[in-house]
Amino acid sequence: MQKWRISIIVAACVMATLWNHAEAQPPTKGRHYYEARGEIVWEVPTDEKIIALTFDDGPDPADTPAILDLLRQYEAKATFFVIGKRVEKHPELVKRELREGHEIANHTYSHPYFKQKIAGEKIRDEILKAERSILEATGHKPSLFRPPGGYYGDNLVDASKKSGYLVVMWSWHQDTEDWNRPGVAKIVNKVLKNARNGDIILFHDYVEGKSQTIEALKQILPQLKERGYRFVTVSELLHYRKSTTVKN
Repeated sequence: MQKWRISIIVAACVMATLWNHAEAQPPTKGRHYYEARGEIVWEVPTDEKIIALTFDDGPDPADTPAILDLLRQYEAKATFFVIGKRVEKHPELVKRELREGHEIANHTYSHPYFKQKIAGEKIRDEILKAERSILEATGHKPSLFRPPGGYYGDNLVDASKKSGYLVVMWSWHQDTEDWNRPGVAKIVNKVLKNARNGDIILFHDYVEGKSQTIEALKQILPQLKERGYRFVTVSELLHYRKSTTVKN
């Protein structure tokens, strides 16, 4: 009987310890937490018929000029989240993007994935190294940062803030996955079936292999324009965002 009582007491202590440990763990910080604080932007709810087209991983000497030609044809402005080391190879393309009224944003220097909890200094190093490349090519300092792969957390937000950047993702219903070349029709359908005011659409102006993005844009741009949408940069879109108080 005594051993039985001891076993019950030990089990109760273990359960209490586990419960207290679970209670002590901080809640998982998901999209709502950062979005409510205005620290990360996925989209901007608005009554205005505006959409932000964004292009990652460039510039690319083949795809970027073709995309710029299409944007000019449809009087569309876009935001290019550029890779620092590619900017160093093709500075003239980034200069053209700015010259034609588009926005340049930071997408790191070498495109690492910040999947795990890594030091903020490593994140800042990637951001600032890309910034230097952009500054050298254009004389322009970006204000928006998009982490490769869309990985985020406190370290990334803090590193971005300290570097003077706002983190910008994309509308989850507007991830075209064009980097994976799923087929022109799938890219087109993804955008057109889900388009709504304030969207931030994710495209790429650099992909491995032959891009399907350009052919998709030839269908997407005229159809969205026919629906009455205007294409603005992300910074322009942010003017329509409701103000929020960010807690430190």
